[in-house]
Amino acid sequence: MKNTLRLAFAALALSAAPAFAQSPAPVDLRILAINDFHGYLRPSPGIRISDPNDKDKKILVPAGGSEHMATLLKQLREGHKNNIFVAAGDLIGASPFLSAMFHDEPTIEALSTMGLEISAVGNHEFDEGKDELLRMQNGGCHPLDGCQGPHPFAGAKFHYLGASTVLKDTGKTLFPPYEIKTFDGIPVAFIGLTLKGTSTIVSPAGVAGLEFRDEAETVNALVPELKAKGVEAIVVLIHEGGLPTGDYNECPDIAGPIVEIVRKLDKAVDIVISGHTHHAYVCNIDGRVVTSGDKYGTLVTAIDVKLDPSTRDVVGAHADNVIVRTTIAADPEQNALLSSYDKLAAPLADRPAGSVTATLSHVPNLTGESVLGDVIADAQLAATQSEKDGGAVIAMTNPGGIRTDITKKADGAVSYADVFASQPFRNQLVTLNLTGAQLKAALEQQWRDPNITRILQVSRGLSYAWDASRPFGGHIDATSLKLNGVAIDPEKTYRITINNYLSAGGDGFTAFKNGSNAQFGIYDVDALFAYFQAHSPVEVAPPTRITRTN
Repeated sequence: MKNTLRLAFAALALSAAPAFAQSPAPVDLRILAINDFHGYLRPSPGIRISDPNDKDKKILVPAGGSEHMATLLKQLREGHKNNIFVAAGDLIGASPFLSAMFHDEPTIEALSTMGLEISAVGNHEFDEGKDELLRMQNGGCHPLDGCQGPHPFAGAKFHYLGASTVLKDTGKTLFPPYEIKTFDGIPVAFIGLTLKGTSTIVSPAGVAGLEFRDEAETVNALVPELKAKGVEAIVVLIHEGGLPTGDYNECPDIAGPIVEIVRKLDKAVDIVISGHTHHAYVCNIDGRVVTSGDKYGTLVTAIDVKLDPSTRDVVGAHADNVIVRTTIAADPEQNALLSSYDKLAAPLADRPAGSVTATLSHVPNLTGESVLGDVIADAQLAATQSEKDGGAVIAMTNPGGIRTDITKKADGAVSYADVFASQPFRNQLVTLNLTGAQLKAALEQQWRDPNITRILQVSRGLSYAWDASRPFGGHIDATSLKLNGVAIDPEKTYRITINNYLSAGGDGFTAFKNGSNAQFGIYDVDALFAYFQAHSPVEVAPPTRITRTN
């Protein structure tokens, strides 16, 4: 009887087995990501992280450099059959000398060699204009400087994506809006886009004829199209970000544009890789993993994703920001590439500019003024104050054009490459007429954007006080606005030097477009180089030209 029951139960178990069959195992995918590389082929100053031994303290970890990043990428790919290397924009632009000297061709080559496959377009990709960005993608010689590199420039092996960047005359996107990759038969869509405010933070000439549409609306409009193609797993690469608290792999709290953008995204979007704000974070916003990898190649973000073979959707994701430590072995291929460009760049880069007595910091104080900003403004005034050079009495420059400190080395020496790193845009100086009233109107536009205050750096002799509590248009006390101790006369005309970016209304300073009798001069970096040659050693002076009354 027992044997009969055993056989009966065995038969029953076999007949019921299909109902309890295990689901197929998830497909693993590793996404490796960077953002805001900015042509930092050599190690950056590093990344500040919490001290592992004392969370209340910060330590600076040497990090970055394409040679070390390439090796780390190889290590992070090991054991992961399905992997892809992507980016969230600003790979080029505002670059150090080695890359900028060759119009960022070395960076495009370096990242292509590392195996980068897809990148969103950032605002700095437009620094030299739409046509130059297309050359970065497609290759060919620079239209003015020709072929300067050690070999012909073939263009990027990776693909730029720009879902929200639209040609006004055709309504078509400048670059494809998305790309679909397949991993073990499962399609994954990567949508790339830049921030909708791009046109307000780059040279107007560089984005002429382009429209930058709302980020979330653009993504959401693409979801039905992707689903019709059988795509359920969607990753967004967006050049917009947030301002977090916590360490580089944390996110106890985050503010900024990315938060609202993610909350507006269709629930079909699974992962968001962000950038632009130069911060590092790994967050969960609205149930989705949202990451950013600092800046200048100091981090690679590794996102381990699980894809369900049945639903073809993301069923799990975990992210980790990994430091590109300079102790990681240098990749031989990257080393050879950089050396080939070094040989061409070194004679110009190594030219002595002068010296400093201490590091010239570009970090603003509470009034918005910085030590290096003062020096740069003084250099631009010195370059344009003679009658033949423009007759300027005031010079001002935008803080976003000052990219890094001029750091004091052991011997205090400063090279052309050091100067260039602080002023990498090669903006041309423009001296024009502005009345005192127009000058004040331009300065009031420092508070045009309620979320971002952009304090212009001003030359020696100009001074004023501002009050953050006052309404827009009235932040500056008119009686405090003086030149060499004399009140600025609203009716009087002054010769003022700015750069061609500001003169075209860049950063929202549209009041400068009212200037007249413009005279173009040398490039800003050349003015700074000449200033160092004439005034070295350049000393650090407390920034006191701008004061804050509240």
